Amino acid sequence: MNRRSPPDIASSLSHAEGLCADRGVKFTEKRKQVLTGLLESKKALSAYELTDYVRDKFNSQLPAMSVYRILDFLEEVDLVHRLDSAQKYVACSHIACNHEHELSQFLICRSCYLVEEISLGKSLMSALKRSAEKAGFRLTNQELEFDSLCGNCSE
Repeated sequence: MNRRSPPDIASSLSHAEGLCADRGVKFTEKRKQVLTGLLESKKALSAYELTDYVRDKFNSQLPAMSVYRILDFLEEVDLVHRLDSAQKYVACSHIACNHEHELSQFLICRSCYLVEEISLGKSLMSALKRSAEKAGFRLTNQELEFDSLCGNCSE
C-alpha cells in the first residue's frame, strides 16, 4: 500500500511556478504538462511514458527529446528526481513544502515502479560518507535508491 498521500497538484504547480519565477526562469506550458504527468502518476515514468501522457491528456505532440530536455530542467530546479536504477522520473514529494528537508532517498517497487520518497537522517548519511572515505572512495551522489516491493506487489 502506498502510504504517501496524493499531492495537491494545483498547489504543487503554483509553487513550481513561483520557484521558477524566483530563479528567473520560465515555467512554460509544456513544462507544466510534464510536471503534471509526474504529479498525477502513482509510479515513476519514463520520458516516453510522459510523451504519451501529454498526447493523451492535452492532445499535444511533444517529442521524447523535448521531454528529456524538460525533465533535465525540472530536475535542475529541484522539482523532479531522476531514478537512475529505473531510468524513470518522479515528482519531488516536497514541491509545495516551505521548509528544509533531509536528503531524499527512494524505495522503488521493482514490479510496478511505485516510488516512495523517504528521508534518512543526516547522521546516517554522514556515517555512510565516512565509510566510503575509509574505503578510499568519495561519494558524488548521496541519493540512494532501494530496490523494493510495495505492499500490493509483495502480497
